[in-house]
Amino acid sequence: MAKVKVINKSANPLPSYATVSSAGMDLRAALSAPLTLGPGKRAIVPTGLFIELPEGFEAQVRPRSGLAAKYGVTVLNSPGTIDADYRGEIGVILVNLSDSDFIIQPGERIAQMVVSRYERVDWEEVCELEESERGSGGFGHSGTR
Repeated sequence: MAKVKVINKSANPLPSYATVSSAGMDLRAALSAPLTLGPGKRAIVPTGLFIELPEGFEAQVRPRSGLAAKYGVTVLNSPGTIDADYRGEIGVILVNLSDSDFIIQPGERIAQMVVSRYERVDWEEVCELEESERGSGGFGHSGTR
């Protein structure tokens, strides 16, 4: 398990895994007062968290399914990527896709964060690619049912 340095400037607990098999950790709103997100509006919601990821790791900020399904609130740039060399505060870009106001409470769980390793690549420019079973079949290629 990798160690990640973290500074928590919020009143909220550090993100943690809810179960032994959870991939993501909930991020909470670091607000001093409730924030109203109107229909069709977006806001960068602070978390109060600053992290130092080891080289070769990234963190992705993803929507919470409950907020999306129940309230139409989701992460606008999903997934949002946090690079290993970023040292600023983690902010979550939330958007309200519903037709009602959504009130974000201080400490509310607003997104989830997944930390994982990644591989960098070197491009090898070629004139053709090897054939595959799928070929160039794209959107909808495998059917709808």
